[in-house]
Amino acid sequence: MSPAHSVLHDVFGYEQFRGPQADIVEHVIGGGDALVLMPTGGGKSLCYQIPAIVRQQAGRGITVVVSPLIALMHDQVGALREAGVAAAFLNSTLDWPQTLDVERRLAQGELTLLYAAPERVMTERFLELLDGLHARGQLALFAIDEAHCVSQWGHDFRPEYRQLAMLAGRYAGVPRIALTATADALTRADMVEGLQLQAARLFISSFDRPNIRYTIEEKKEPLAQLLRFIGQEHAGDAGIVYCQSRKRVEEMAQALQGAGIAALPYHAGLPAEMRQAHQDRFLREDGVVIVATIAFGMGIDKPDVRFVAHVDMPKNIEGYYQETGRAGRDGLPADAWMIYGLADVVNQRRMIDEGDAAEEFKAVLRGKLDALLALAEATDCRRARLLAYFGETMAPRPSSNAPARRADGADPASAGGGNEEHSQATPWCGNCDNCLHPPAVWDGTDAARKLLSTIYRVHQASGLAFGMGHLMDIVRGTASDKVRQFGHDRLSTFSVGAQYAESQLRAVLRQLLARGAVGVQRVTLDGGRAFDTLTLAAGARPVLRGEQSVLLREATAAPRGARKSRRQAPAAAAAQLGPDAQARFINLKAWRATVAREHNLPAYVIFHDTTLAAIAERNPGSPDELQGIQGLGSKKIEAYGAQVLQVCRGGG
Repeated sequence: MSPAHSVLHDVFGYEQFRGPQADIVEHVIGGGDALVLMPTGGGKSLCYQIPAIVRQQAGRGITVVVSPLIALMHDQVGALREAGVAAAFLNSTLDWPQTLDVERRLAQGELTLLYAAPERVMTERFLELLDGLHARGQLALFAIDEAHCVSQWGHDFRPEYRQLAMLAGRYAGVPRIALTATADALTRADMVEGLQLQAARLFISSFDRPNIRYTIEEKKEPLAQLLRFIGQEHAGDAGIVYCQSRKRVEEMAQALQGAGIAALPYHAGLPAEMRQAHQDRFLREDGVVIVATIAFGMGIDKPDVRFVAHVDMPKNIEGYYQETGRAGRDGLPADAWMIYGLADVVNQRRMIDEGDAAEEFKAVLRGKLDALLALAEATDCRRARLLAYFGETMAPRPSSNAPARRADGADPASAGGGNEEHSQATPWCGNCDNCLHPPAVWDGTDAARKLLSTIYRVHQASGLAFGMGHLMDIVRGTASDKVRQFGHDRLSTFSVGAQYAESQLRAVLRQLLARGAVGVQRVTLDGGRAFDTLTLAAGARPVLRGEQSVLLREATAAPRGARKSRRQAPAAAAAQLGPDAQARFINLKAWRATVAREHNLPAYVIFHDTTLAAIAERNPGSPDELQGIQGLGSKKIEAYGAQVLQVCRGGG
């Protein structure tokens, strides 16, 4: 057994590496630089933790882990200590004597891994400590986690990450591994440049998270839709609900509490003590739902988050993928559920257009927003589109599922040889709403041309731009006071789209915004009141000329009610256990909760649910029978084996 495999087995309790982990670990142990793209839950941390331990055992010294968030440091250091690894962190939660003690242990080579934020790493005091270690040949590795933060094109850009490029020159010969779960081609290139990793070996794992079911619906009644989703499919589960604004977070959390759900708000405007308390409850208690802005989540290792819900549209696919990836880290079934509407698209587009960034940067942001909107409006497999964004192709899978169909019943692939050929040629994941319930589609080209023509004629007639409600009133022939005030009931396009429902026209406008056919302009009146208006953009010409068609999904909710079989009490990890094993699992969870409180750690740092379920199923009667259970390394067997056996015998 190689040193890396010995550490994997003895320290972490796993029998085999997953995917490219083995290649990454051996490459870094050998002193090579690496850039690793691996999805959340794919085992990124082992890719630097195992090399850190092996290189330390070989006398090469200490690994410094650059991590952006305190929560991640605390969880990972706690887990490493539980596994018998000398690890520590330096951050603002330590007082001065504690900080000095960690610095002393670092200088004396008593640590295997030290976690610190980029701001801390770049201080002169910290760099002097590293200089001393480097001079003695005791600096083993730099691991830069959440490395997409270095990129201005990424969704979590932190300027401090840019300074980390100096590590390459100041500590020549010390290998570096940069890791992230989310990066498109543009962000990857920026990471290579920003961290000076031109000579690094690139490792890209599949971005697919097959255990996550993707569902995207049109926003109608956000609170009612969210309550229905949680109540029907995730009652009592831990989850995260993302909102765009602090006010929305507060309102949603309060409404969920009123519905009897254990929900807590989290955003940057809350006092730090409250944010920490809410985060701790989420990490350490079962069934807590956090309602948050994107200020929450990065670095959260909680494995049993069963759903991530977006009640407002994110800015781009990277953000959406990163946030949804916090569900189902344990590999068990989980949901990524999102609702979105025309107002979301208008708001996001306006924020881009009115920002202070250069036009080149705005163009990239628009492209990213358009890609997310295309994912939301898609009638084909969500997963295939999501993977394609990151440059990954999902192989077509034959299925008995019908493909997306037109509202008139016609097969969209009939020209290509019929349904059978279409189902074999179309990617199908079997675990997204479009694959499970193929949506009807309709041709919105006529409605699109009528909307664009109306925008043009309104501006031509009055020299002013108007909002979406006013434009839809004109197209549908609604003679509101405002329409009559400006004489827009006399336009040639008044009532030309009377046959279209408002929901249909909203869907068309979303597509036109995504295609760059319609722009958003913020208008401020003399009294200071501001509102968004719609104007024609460059992409309008091919639609008006009939050179581009506009196909849209029908605005219907996906069937519900067939999902409850996916999870069974008391927990997803124990769903397949028999009655006796279920009882052992419940007892083991109660014992774990006691240990976690004593150690002031989240329960999953002691043991994951999947480990407890495996113990409950095996029902070990001796220490030897604990060997080989995933997540039970030698240190944990030594520390907890006797107690686990006692619980299984019914004695604790």
